[in-house]
Amino acid sequence: MISLSLTQSLLACCLVLLGGRYLTSNIRILAKYSVPDPIVGGLVFAALTHALSAWGGIQIYLDTATKPTFLLMFFGCVGLTANLKLLTTGGSKLIALLIVLVPFLILQNIVGLALASLLDMHPLMGLIGGTITLVGGHGTGAAYAARFADINNIQNITALAMTSATIGLVFGGVLGGPVSEWLIKHHKIITPVQKGERTKTDGEVGSNNNINQQITPAEFITSLCVALITLVGGTYLSKLVGSASVSLPNFLWCLALGIILRNLGPIVGLKLNDRATDILGTVMLSLFLGLTMMTLDLASAARLAGPLAFILVIQSVVCALYCCLVVFKALEKDYEAAVMSGAFCGIGLGTTATAIANMQAITGRHGSAPQSFIVIPLTGAFLVDIINVIILTTLISLPFVGGV
Repeated sequence: MISLSLTQSLLACCLVLLGGRYLTSNIRILAKYSVPDPIVGGLVFAALTHALSAWGGIQIYLDTATKPTFLLMFFGCVGLTANLKLLTTGGSKLIALLIVLVPFLILQNIVGLALASLLDMHPLMGLIGGTITLVGGHGTGAAYAARFADINNIQNITALAMTSATIGLVFGGVLGGPVSEWLIKHHKIITPVQKGERTKTDGEVGSNNNINQQITPAEFITSLCVALITLVGGTYLSKLVGSASVSLPNFLWCLALGIILRNLGPIVGLKLNDRATDILGTVMLSLFLGLTMMTLDLASAARLAGPLAFILVIQSVVCALYCCLVVFKALEKDYEAAVMSGAFCGIGLGTTATAIANMQAITGRHGSAPQSFIVIPLTGAFLVDIINVIILTTLISLPFVGGV
């Protein structure tokens, strides 16, 4: 057994990210479909560690204690580069995305229930292969799995839920790029790069201040300091209202605090270099996703190669088709719509972080999509969770679902 310290784990993650960038830059199909670097590098690392464990008896354990911090810091940076003036042109897309989100959540659960019935599985397994894990992620999956194990006596459901959420994260990261690329090519969309506009740094959502200036150490430290303020303040606010009837995710508080500081800060003289904040945010997200993918349990995923795996494959196809046929059209069929459609794969199959990684990969190649980096985090945070809980509660209360 090899147990890596925190420093060694971060070094391994950085090497994985560099390896992922090398692969996506030199393997044509990965570059063509804008598959995120952390997804590629992390999967390769997970495969290698699985091989070492299976064939050599060597197990590698990473210290991932800082992973939640990276995610919270990233969302703080998203907020710190979010210019709310852009919502005057992007607000309609937020409403449209919410309108198409509700039918998708219902559809995903119907598909899961239908396939579970077809495969002679418990109906609740259809929901596990539905929005419980694919939209809700590991946290929601663990919560519902514990309930189903206690009340419905379904064996090994927690392990299945965790594996389902993990596979969904992979599918969401792999499919997002190809969906956006196909929409851009099929509909002959003129991208910002083709228009001759500046290619912004990955994840840039703010204004263009300081875009032609070199980032100074003082500017970067200022961005780091304010990002840490969003982390500390957001965590405090989350704990402060933790006992409220409606609980919001930690990262949403960091995002909201970042938006407040970004848009009200100039009044008191706070001026941030958006490029410095963008770089910091991109690093945080890359480290989070890298560590997440590196710790995938491929052995569990291999053991899942059965009915639930079949459900997840079908769900991925349904999600991709829904993005192309419904989401893209509802969002006005422009470049921002193509970027958000790819991000929708991340929301519908993985996590908000996966959705944003998809957008980063697309905008890094085709140019900035500022509205997307405001609309998607807002939708993928508490809005989708609230709607998902309402739909799941209704379905589970049905006699032929939860009462079997």
